Parts: sequence; C-alpha cells; structure tokens
Amino acid sequence: MKHSDWLITTGERGNPATRLDRRHLRGSAWSSGNRVRPLVHGKTYFAELLLAIRALHPGDLLLFTDWRGDPDERLDGEGTEIGAVLCEAAARGVIVKGLVWRSHLDRFQFSETENRHLGEEIEEAGGECLLDMRVRPGGSHHQKLVVLRHPGRPELDTAYAGGIDLCHSRNDDASHCGDAQAMPLAAAYGPRPPWHDVHLAVRGPAVGDLEAAFRERWDDPAPLSRSPLMRLRELLRHEDTRPGTLPPQLPDPPPCGSHTVQVLRTYPNRLLRGYPFAPDGERSIARGYLKALKRAKALVYVEDQYLWSPSVVDAFARALRDNPELRLIAVVPTVPEQDGRLTLPMYLVGRVTALERLRRAGADRVAVYGLENRSGTPVYVHAKVCVIDDVWASVGSDNINLRSWTHDSELSCAVLDESPDTRRPGDPGGLGDGARRFARELRLELAREHLDGGEPDVLCDPVGAFEAFAASAAALDSWYEDGGRGPRPPGRLRAYRPPELSRPARTLAMPLYRVLVDPDGRPVRLRRRNAY
Repeated sequence: MKHSDWLITTGERGNPATRLDRRHLRGSAWSSGNRVRPLVHGKTYFAELLLAIRALHPGDLLLFTDWRGDPDERLDGEGTEIGAVLCEAAARGVIVKGLVWRSHLDRFQFSETENRHLGEEIEEAGGECLLDMRVRPGGSHHQKLVVLRHPGRPELDTAYAGGIDLCHSRNDDASHCGDAQAMPLAAAYGPRPPWHDVHLAVRGPAVGDLEAAFRERWDDPAPLSRSPLMRLRELLRHEDTRPGTLPPQLPDPPPCGSHTVQVLRTYPNRLLRGYPFAPDGERSIARGYLKALKRAKALVYVEDQYLWSPSVVDAFARALRDNPELRLIAVVPTVPEQDGRLTLPMYLVGRVTALERLRRAGADRVAVYGLENRSGTPVYVHAKVCVIDDVWASVGSDNINLRSWTHDSELSCAVLDESPDTRRPGDPGGLGDGARRFARELRLELAREHLDGGEPDVLCDPVGAFEAFAASAAALDSWYEDGGRGPRPPGRLRAYRPPELSRPARTLAMPLYRVLVDPDGRPVRLRRRNAY
C-alpha cells in the first residue's frame, strides 16, 4: 500500500508554515511505526486516562487541550474528579500545561465559568491552564488532546486524541445509561442523556507530532483574548495571561507498531493577525477527507454529531455518483441537542438539505440511522469517526460540517495499518488495496455494539454490513409499530427520519443556519476558488 495514495502529502496540506511535516525526515506528512487503539466510550477513556496520569512521575509532562473542562467530572468514581487529578499531578512535580477554549459569555450557555474554574484550580496547584480565545470571531477551539511524556521512559509516552471532552455527560459506556454528571440536552434524551463517543490512544513517533501540534498553539504570541472587556477584567484582577515556557521537546518515542498516523487539523484564516503556524489557516482535515473519498469503492462508514453541511457532503455525494457500488452508512443523533421554536428548525435545515443531496446521489445506497439504548431512550451520538473501505480511518474532534472544515480549530488522526486483514483471503468485498486490520476492527467493534452482536464474516463484507444494519433497524422499527408486543429485537438502530420542515420554516431557518450555526471561515480568495 502506498501511503500517498490515501494520505495527503506535505504540499497537499497547504500550510508550509507548520512544523508538523518539517520535523520528519524527508519532510513526510505522517509518522509510521505507531500503535493506535480505539477507546470507545468515555468510561473506557476516562478509566485509562486516570491510571496514566496517576503513574506520572515528577518531571514528566502532561499537555492537554479541550473545548470544555468541568473540574468536578469524575473519571472513575468518587475522588477521581479531573480537576483534583490534574492538581495532584501538578503538586507532585508533574509539568501540567493546558489550553481550554475561553468560550463566549455564559448567557449563551457555553462554558466559560467551568473552564475558568478548571484553570484556576490547576494553577493554584502549580500547573498552568490558559483560557484560550485566539479564534476567529464566532469560532471555538474544539480540539480534545492529552499528551503524556516520560523523560527516560519513552516506551510509556502516550497521546489521547478524539471526540471526548473532559467534562460532564461524557462518562458513559456500552449500556448507554448516561453519565450521572449530566449536561442538559433536548427533553427526548431525558435527565441523564445516553452518550456515544470515540477517542484514540496513540503510542510511537506520532506522539511527537501531537505534542508539536500542542506546542504550536501554546507558543502563539497573540493575546489570549482580543475582547477589550476580557482584557480589562484580566487587568483589574492582575491576571498574568502570558504562557509560561515549555521544556524542550523530547525525541519522538521509538516505533512500536504497524500503524501510520497522519495528524490533520483545521485552523481558520484568523482576522488581523493570523496564526504564526498557519497564517492562511489550515484545511488538512477537509483535504484528507477529499483525498480518501476519491478512492472509496465499497463502503463509507460514518458516525457524526452533525452530518449537515450541504457543501461538505458534496464530497460524499460525488463519491457515490462516481462509484455505483459504493454504499454509505451514517450514524447520527436522532434528535438535535437543543429544543426550541427557532433553534430546532435552524439545526434541522442543514441536515435535511445535506441528506437530500446524499440521497439524490446514492438513492438506496445511502442509509442513515439513529441509536437508542435498551430502554428506548435516544443516544446522543457525539463520535466523529469515518472509515473508508476498511483502509483509511479517521477519529478526531471534527464533525462533518462547515464549521469543522473551515472555522473552528480541530484535530484529527487518520490511521493506515501496514497489517492487512487476512480473515477473508482474496478480499471478496472488493476493497481496493485490501482491508487493513485497524480500520476494519474499528468498524466491526462499532457495528457489533449497534447490532448487539453480528457475524464477523457477514459484517466484513460491505454489502453484508449494509444489509445487516438495514435488517436490524427494520426489525426494531416494526416492533415499535406493532406496539412493542413480544420480545424486543436485538440492536440499537432506528432508521433516521428527521421531522418535516415546512417551506416557510426552511426559508426562515436557512440564512440563520448559514450565519450562526455553520459559518465559513475561509479567506475570500479561497472561497472564490471553491477550494478547501
């Protein structure tokens, strides 16, 4: 398998200012020799993260970025609150450095208060956590990353990246009973919303790439906030918001596996003073998707919180039109996260329009599902996963929407496995270069959860998997239509049927959606070229 067939090259990244590719020998845009493990569900990730942080020694390094951090969120029961765990690490001599999005004012129901408290707790313990608003207006820092480095013990170096924030509602497992420390969502999710999410644990040289991505943000000389009110408040409180010095970056950990990892990102073209490491922004997440989708022949499997920008799903629609055997399975939230007469149509219009575009391109080769737990409560799908032909897999903070591809800061890992999946000699699914073990195992793990089981030989085949999902959802939908008589069929899948939107509601919602929900942060010259 030729890496450049699936992964973007240094030139294709379109950001010569970043150190990500220059730091590699011969300037390659990826790192080989890694071992990557998917961590499905917050409970899995939090329990592992707790053990890893508590094993850090004085002088070890802990770096993290997040969209929101709730200091009282428990990683694994009483006494494991993330704020306390990070403070304990800083108090015993671990170098703790964090970047959390400052967010907008609390009246917009974002998370400035929670993030500020997390930062204050860590700094009181001797660490440093900055509230970072160095974003394009209306944008956010959406990256979720933890890097652990161990001087003298590089075999322990690990980075965690994906979709799971260190905050309320994320600590759920395969039962999907929800996190006891819940954030309110739409009423359909109940008081303890079930939550589905995916993260990655990375070991090997790619840990150095992810650390370099953190350091680029940390070393940005721009003020943490450009808001005059924010800066006045910092002045009145005598707050020193200048980042401290990081220790020199250690050599990359040695190779330890068969996985090639490419770090992909989104940064907008920041107004007035651009990011020094991305002065014209970076669109490598979008470009990574566009390149991989051009090779899609059999099956694209997506789990996504939004899947709603028509201009973004065009790349998926084009792949469906170009390849008459290609199928698309998408798993999305059944119900938007917010209720409301204005917000509900605004949130639905982008998805309805996007799905119409996909179905015009692929007709019955496009299948979209929601999830529910065994009690019938919808599961909020927060995962950001894409697997193409069981070869290319991406897990990150980015959603399939325009914000994630152009406007917010995002971080994703694309993974190629050097090891082929050999359980089906000859690869009868027709998967191009042949299925690779990591991508296939990730897809199968997610499929088995949603189906409450499933035969691996059937699910390995793209057509078999597509039909298995359809049959499971049809059986459960039929059971509900029959009044729930008899045993509940296995599986968690429901066919996704968005509420009907009237023409007036769509007409009113579309401009608000484009401006408030899914802005385009590209420079004008890129917008004219219609290029990511």
